[in-house]
Amino acid sequence: MKRTLKIGELLDGVQRGNRKDISRAITILEDDLPGSRQFYAEIYRRGGNAFVLGVAGPPGAGKSSLINCLIREFRSRGRKVGVVAVDPTSPFTGGALLGDRIRMVDHSLDEGVYIRSMATRGSKGGLSRGTKKAIDVLDAAKFDVILLESVGIGQTEVDIIRVAQVTLIVVMPETGDSVQAMKAGLMEIGDIFVVNKADLEGADRAALEIAQFARSKDGSKPVVLKTSARTCDGVPELVDAIDKLAAGARAAKKSWAGDGALDDLREALGSMVDRTFTEGAAEAGWTELLEKVARREMDPDSAAELIIREMSGFTGHPSGPRRRKRAHR
Repeated sequence: MKRTLKIGELLDGVQRGNRKDISRAITILEDDLPGSRQFYAEIYRRGGNAFVLGVAGPPGAGKSSLINCLIREFRSRGRKVGVVAVDPTSPFTGGALLGDRIRMVDHSLDEGVYIRSMATRGSKGGLSRGTKKAIDVLDAAKFDVILLESVGIGQTEVDIIRVAQVTLIVVMPETGDSVQAMKAGLMEIGDIFVVNKADLEGADRAALEIAQFARSKDGSKPVVLKTSARTCDGVPELVDAIDKLAAGARAAKKSWAGDGALDDLREALGSMVDRTFTEGAAEAGWTELLEKVARREMDPDSAAELIIREMSGFTGHPSGPRRRKRAHR
């Protein structure tokens, strides 16, 4: 017998910071289990207070190790810290190597820290909708700072700026020509650039290259700092810089939140249309369109336009017909 989701009880547990309830809530939303939509509506209304710091950068730069140091520093300043660490999903098996929590094991027993590893589930921008909903759960659970570590996949890793108020880009010495290669992607989304593993040769040169090529989202020169995640050197100064930018982000939150709401609504609409099509293709008679596209008797754009017209009519959209019409027959 299926267990009925008791939204009130689970919501209460999340707001009290119960780790088991937080984990269950994230799983329910990520897997779109029964009752998830009603539960998310309640979670969403209770959020909007946490500071979200995005951490991005190429693989091997030491993002997870640096986050380990950031957790320690934020905790020393009395803040509750949530972490959502994202890894890419295999296009073949659907699985992902979720190993980030291993590198953050120092904080596993700290009740003021919650760490969750998640997969991209094929999202081209680096973040799935489940990732954003997990952040909303941690927000409702009253975490002060939420660290979002994205997958490190280069120019497509730009969704993070839609979620984070401040974005941290982590690189390493001897980056060389890869700074140029990242210029059209990561080098344009960072608010703070960190040369990690600064005890290695070439750290100063890397910092100079970044200062030359990188630009913040508003077109200004970003902050460039050096750290060593092995010893946590430079991390207190990094958190000072983060706090300074966070204050500015809070002041501009109304505008940022409006932009974020537009992105969230657009993505929700796209997700619902995709799910409606996937789940209702046979029932709605759209398999005929699929066959026509497969036989190249109709192009995908024309087929999609017919489906949109039919969906608008089915839902009673004011711009569409009141009743479904088999326009493709």
